[in-house]
Amino acid sequence: MSNNSKGPKGYVIARVTVTDPEAYQRYADGAREAMREHGAKILARGGRFDAMEGEARPRNVILEFDSFEAARNYWRSETYQAARAHRLGAAEIELCIVEGVEES
Repeated sequence: MSNNSKGPKGYVIARVTVTDPEAYQRYADGAREAMREHGAKILARGGRFDAMEGEARPRNVILEFDSFEAARNYWRSETYQAARAHRLGAAEIELCIVEGVEES
């Protein structure tokens, strides 16, 4: 399916070190619901990684959304923020939202 008429996709990229697996699991369960509500496509979640440069984290997640705003709306949603409350103090995380390139 071509993305030409809809503009660039939006991506949530997270690099995570889990410090409290039980609390993090509660976060993950709630985050999955928010992903479903906001149409996220999971491109990477956990799995193998190879740290080529810089500090690595053992859990890496990439989510794709229809747009940058859709990715932002996911993060700002009540469902995600409720899940996020379980993650606070349960993981060290770097998370950013990135706009993709528009296909030509």
